[in-house]
Amino acid sequence: MTDNTATLRSTLPRSTKSGGWLSSLLMRFEALRGYLLLSPTLLIMIIGICVPLFILVGMSLWTQHGFEFDKSLTLANYFNVAEQPIYKALLARSILISGGCALATVILSYPMAYFVAFHVHRHKMVWIILMTLPFWTSYLLRVFSWKIILGYNGVINSGLIGMGLIDQPLEFLLYSPLAVVITLTHAWSAFAILPIYVSLEKIDRSLLEAATDLGDGPVRRFFRITFPMSLPGVIAAALIIFIPTVGDYITPTLLGGPDGIMLANLISAQFGKVNDWPMGAALAIALMVTVALFSVVFVIISRKVTERIT
Repeated sequence: MTDNTATLRSTLPRSTKSGGWLSSLLMRFEALRGYLLLSPTLLIMIIGICVPLFILVGMSLWTQHGFEFDKSLTLANYFNVAEQPIYKALLARSILISGGCALATVILSYPMAYFVAFHVHRHKMVWIILMTLPFWTSYLLRVFSWKIILGYNGVINSGLIGMGLIDQPLEFLLYSPLAVVITLTHAWSAFAILPIYVSLEKIDRSLLEAATDLGDGPVRRFFRITFPMSLPGVIAAALIIFIPTVGDYITPTLLGGPDGIMLANLISAQFGKVNDWPMGAALAIALMVTVALFSVVFVIISRKVTERIT
């Protein structure tokens, strides 16, 4: 009996070590197989995103003289970005316009997402398709349509004059930051509806029923349960809108006018008419870093607010 126990004890560590080594090998093999499956996507991301980014960073450290590059590394372009008031003014305007666009988009998209999540019980997918159907058309066509709507003799001004509410067309509608915010809000609203809808759809309905049983009305129930639990979708929607609209240059070019030009328009000009590619690269990197910092701060503040509410 004692010999059998000793034999079992002597063989137990070996089997344990052998099993641990085998499981570790299998885990490594599974991880390797996962990376192999992802290798085409990773390769495309490296070639399409990382390599151009490294080129942009390297070019921002050069200087341009005429049609030739001085490839000696320098931070002169970044110092120029920090010192010139025009760059700081355009950066601040871009942040304000994109922030206003994100806020307006979330405010307009939340009721639509709420209605589909809580009041539509059949054919929800049809409703979602109908909400996104206008955005299947070309982005440029939608921008030009808003130019017609907001124009000096456009739909809004013609309608107000026809009803006798105004005598002269409203000049502030077109070629202004307001026109840029309105157009971007319409263009990106579909991208805000979907994440908000998903967060609302995941809310446990039994929590709402329990709040009702405890005496909460619809408004109190919304601010105590529905809105706090849907904040992750709201935050995601705001970031989805804010990050790409900061770099938009088509809408400010067509509808912004002198007061609606954003930093992306200046970056485009640096790579085009001005022919100063290193400065354009420095402006692009500065814009990317600023947007990243704003996004991180926004996420941190939103998480703290969410923790306090919940």
